Amino acid sequence: MDALLASPNWSFFVLLLGIISVVVMISVLRFNAFIALILTAIFVGLITPDLPTGPGSPKPLHIITAIELPMQEFGTTAGKIAWVIALAAIIGTAMMASGAAEKIVNWLLQVLKEKRAATALLISGFILSIPVFFDTVFFLLIPLAIALALKTKRNYVLYVVAIGAGAAITHSIVPPTPGPLIMAENMHLDVGLTILAGLGLGILPTVISLFWAKRLNRKMEIPVRVELENTENNGQLPSLILSLLPVIMPIILISIASIAEVQLGKGNVPALIAFMGNKNIAMAVGTVIALWLWAKQRNLTNSQLWKAVGKPLEIAGMIILITSAGGAFGAMIKHSGISEAIELATKDFAISYILLGWFIAAVMKTAQGSSTVAMIVSSEILYELINGVELGYHPMYVLMAIGFGSLFISWMNDSGFWVVSKMSGFTEKEGIQTWTSTLALIAVVGLVQILILSFVLPFN
Repeated sequence: MDALLASPNWSFFVLLLGIISVVVMISVLRFNAFIALILTAIFVGLITPDLPTGPGSPKPLHIITAIELPMQEFGTTAGKIAWVIALAAIIGTAMMASGAAEKIVNWLLQVLKEKRAATALLISGFILSIPVFFDTVFFLLIPLAIALALKTKRNYVLYVVAIGAGAAITHSIVPPTPGPLIMAENMHLDVGLTILAGLGLGILPTVISLFWAKRLNRKMEIPVRVELENTENNGQLPSLILSLLPVIMPIILISIASIAEVQLGKGNVPALIAFMGNKNIAMAVGTVIALWLWAKQRNLTNSQLWKAVGKPLEIAGMIILITSAGGAFGAMIKHSGISEAIELATKDFAISYILLGWFIAAVMKTAQGSSTVAMIVSSEILYELINGVELGYHPMYVLMAIGFGSLFISWMNDSGFWVVSKMSGFTEKEGIQTWTSTLALIAVVGLVQILILSFVLPFN
């Protein structure tokens, strides 16, 4: 037994048991995801023979370290992302309550006309899912899909798939969505460059997904089975520029700082640009604009506004708990020595870290359902593998491959699958034929695109 525990192969066994533990707790025993991830992180620590301990102090009992270390890793992850996620939740709620999100969608529908309504919904999902969480974006846009389908008596599948595809792509590769944000932190990559890379690499999969949606629409006749609730906003909507500012201002500020760092070198960026481009400050600027717009449009007093802010913060709190617990789980998997085990197992092969990152994320996603957890764990593992290695291409490609891999199979263990299926009135079979197939296609297209670009434009 001692020989088995000392073997590098034991890390693979730890990873397998960890995945099984999460799957069983969430999918079978119906544990809350936060509890399941924390308990699994502790379990991984218990079955890992050698855990790191603080320097200069007596080595505590293994069981104590197995409990304390996940809590420390949980706090580390929360410290990196809690503020940004909380602000993103406020921005999302403020944009919906003020009518800003509705204004963006209505403008796109007006410009692109009914004939290109699917394109408008696709772009709306793509834009709104940057600061707004996927579930919320789908809740916001699905009534439009239903209304359009009832009006035109066709294209319901096209509209639903277009919304889901656009929102899923930015959800998986563009910060400040939790998964991409933590991947950038885990892999020590600039958040601004991650935003720019995600927006750029998301274009082709978005276009391909629209063609796929049209193909599904021709093959499948699914009627509207859900009632349309009254979502009409009777108040005057804000201007388009004001509606877009909460989204684009943080992106602009962060991107300017990132570009300046690339051009001038780290440490040479002017203080004002570095300050305003810090993700925490940039998101705060977007939040101030969103809150001002919310109060202005709804004539809210300060006390009414801050009372209303409590709801998105409650939602953000649960997301922070689950995301940070996923970070603790991923860190404990890393402490098991899985990166060293993978490196040892593949040393005789010419392995592509882009393919490996995509594959690990795809397996994690398929097994336990959460794209965010898949991104966190995979990025923890891959950073240890590529740190100090001459890749021949920018490590951002590895991060993006993980993001696309985390979309690969969305089925009954994924909350996103049920959000799309239930809100659209699809059966489980129809959900797999539409939603699951679309995300699988996006994941593969994204991977192929990255493999080609990393060869043609390595940026190393």
